[in-house]
Amino acid sequence: MRAIRQHTFGPPDVLQIEELPDPEPAAGQLRIAVEAAGVHRLDTSIRAGLGLSTTPLPELPMVPGREVAGLVDRVGDGVDDSWRGRRVVAHLGAGASGGYAELVLVDSARAYEVPEGLDARTAVAAIGTGRTAAGVLDHARITADDVVVVTSAAGGMGSLLLQGARNAGARTVGLAGGAKLDVVRRFGAHTVIDYRTPGWAAELRAAEPRLTLLLDGVGGETARTLHGMLEPGGRMVRFSGDQDGYDAPDRPILDVLGPAIVSRLAEFEKDALAAAAAGSRVPHVGSVFALADAAEAHRALEARASVGKVVLVTER
Repeated sequence: MRAIRQHTFGPPDVLQIEELPDPEPAAGQLRIAVEAAGVHRLDTSIRAGLGLSTTPLPELPMVPGREVAGLVDRVGDGVDDSWRGRRVVAHLGAGASGGYAELVLVDSARAYEVPEGLDARTAVAAIGTGRTAAGVLDHARITADDVVVVTSAAGGMGSLLLQGARNAGARTVGLAGGAKLDVVRRFGAHTVIDYRTPGWAAELRAAEPRLTLLLDGVGGETARTLHGMLEPGGRMVRFSGDQDGYDAPDRPILDVLGPAIVSRLAEFEKDALAAAAAGSRVPHVGSVFALADAAEAHRALEARASVGKVVLVTER
């Protein structure tokens, strides 16, 4: 099989396409002939040797990737043979779990049959980014009285959060840059703000005097500014990994990365797939690259040049 492999930590160029032996499923495992593999911002951190403070870096050489969808072509001992030939999607776990490859092994308990009507690209976006969005929305408790601000609103997470807020009847504000503003409008933002424009905060205040909820995956100065614009009693749901407290007890911050979501991952995966199939929260797969072009995919993600979910596709 062909797979992306890296032998050192570093820039995107360390991701190289190689020929590797086909893996064989062990007891309890399925083998998936991959059609689509998700690319996540965490993948870029792991590739660079940064990772997360709670997760050790993987041993090298490694095959990156944590989300795949495709066709089951083999099963291991103890797995019902009816799995063979099914289209499935699976999150492979934390770290570098082998998803950037033509063939991937996964425990059968972690695999879901792809709902009818979903293609592999949309399903793989739902199992990864979609499950995180489901967790954020669950903790946000959005109501029709809210005015919700979403940062990076043209990204994979942002477009799902806009749909979720719209479904709750809330008024929505989306922040993005340049040409991505049209994507934000498409996914239901009532007000669209180009955060790269000088004076964007004043423009936002003039358009939306009342802001009650900030959904933030960006952090930094943009998040700090938006948090300060929330009305007293407003709240911020944060999934950026930023640790700044902003020292404003009347505008509480709920950090949802970690146990708040991890303890309910299976629930959120099922919710995300069901919502995508129903059409109520459909992932926007806006940046698609061939498997061999994984380095280009990482470059686009790091340069904020991607739109929606970034996905690698095989030739299968």
